[in-house]
Amino acid sequence: MEPNWEPAGGVPIELNTHSFIVKVWLEDATEEVGKVRWRGHVTHVPSGERRYVEDLSEISTLLASYLGSMKVRLGLRWRIWLAEGRLLRQLFQ
Repeated sequence: MEPNWEPAGGVPIELNTHSFIVKVWLEDATEEVGKVRWRGHVTHVPSGERRYVEDLSEISTLLASYLGSMKVRLGLRWRIWLAEGRLLRQLFQ
């Protein structure tokens, strides 16, 4: 049996836990005066890998793809939401 290490705060450390930092900000659109866009990035804490997004809906897509690579089976609502997002991006690009 592996030891269940606890940090000073008393919360057990989970061996199969992945943390992400999501940062979003407003960015001025240079081609249109007065228009702004939301931008952001998602950082996977254990690896330090960072992915930038130009549309905030991409954040969920990044998290879902990461979970899929870990063989996590996403529920029906996630799969439908992701499919709808891909379709909308294709229509409006």
